[in-house]
Amino acid sequence: MKKILFFLSFLFVSVLASAQEASDTVRHEILFETNKGNIRFVLFNDTPLHRDAMMKHVSEGFYDGTLFHRCIKNFMIQGGDPKSKNAKPGEMLGEGTDDTMEEIPAEIIFPKYRHKRGVLAAAREGDADNPEYKSSTCQFYFVWGKRQSEDEMFDVYYRNEKVFGKMAEEEWERLSQYYQRNPGTPWLDGTYTVFGEIVEGLEVVGQILEIPTDSNARPTEDVVITKATVVK
Repeated sequence: MKKILFFLSFLFVSVLASAQEASDTVRHEILFETNKGNIRFVLFNDTPLHRDAMMKHVSEGFYDGTLFHRCIKNFMIQGGDPKSKNAKPGEMLGEGTDDTMEEIPAEIIFPKYRHKRGVLAAAREGDADNPEYKSSTCQFYFVWGKRQSEDEMFDVYYRNEKVFGKMAEEEWERLSQYYQRNPGTPWLDGTYTVFGEIVEGLEVVGQILEIPTDSNARPTEDVVITKATVVK
C-alpha cells in the first residue's frame, strides 16, 4: 500500500512539474486590429517585465485608439503614445507615458534576440538621460530595417563598439553575415529590449511605411490601433 501511495505521489508531482513546464513554454499572443490591417505577435517569456506590461495595457484597453505616430522607411513603426488618441493633424507626438508605472528595467537578451525584421522592441529615452537603457512605460516599435552591406556593418560595429566589441570575432562575423542576408536594424542591438515578434501581418508594417510622413515622421494619414486584444 505504501508503495502505491508513493507511486501516486510521485505521479502527482510529475504531472504538476509537466504542467508547470508547459505553462512556462506558452507564449502569449496579442492582436492589434488597425485601420490598415491586423498585426498579430507573440511576447517572449524571458522578458517578463515587458511581457506583463504589454499584457496589462492591452487588457485595460490602453492602446485602443492610439496611433502609429512615428514611421520611418527602412527602419520601424512606433506606437503606444496615449497622447496620440484624437491627436490633431500635424500635432507632434512621442512624449506620452503611462504615468501609473515606472520605467521598465532593461531586459536585453542579445544576441538571442536581435533587431531583425518583425520583432517588437521597447522605445526609451536616449543614452545620455538613460544610461541603464530603461524602457518606456508603454511605447514600442516594430522593426522593419533593411539588409546591410559589409561596409555598413563595419559602421554599425564602430557606432556601438561598447556592445559589439565584447563579442568574439567569430560571433561578430556570424552576426554581420546575418544582417547582410536579412533585413533589420543592427545598430540597436544590445541597447534596446526586444520582447516579442510578429507572427502574422508583417506585410501590414510594410504597407504602413508606404504612407507619406510629415517632418516629425508622423504619417499624414492616421494609422490607428482600433482594438488590441490578448488572443492567447
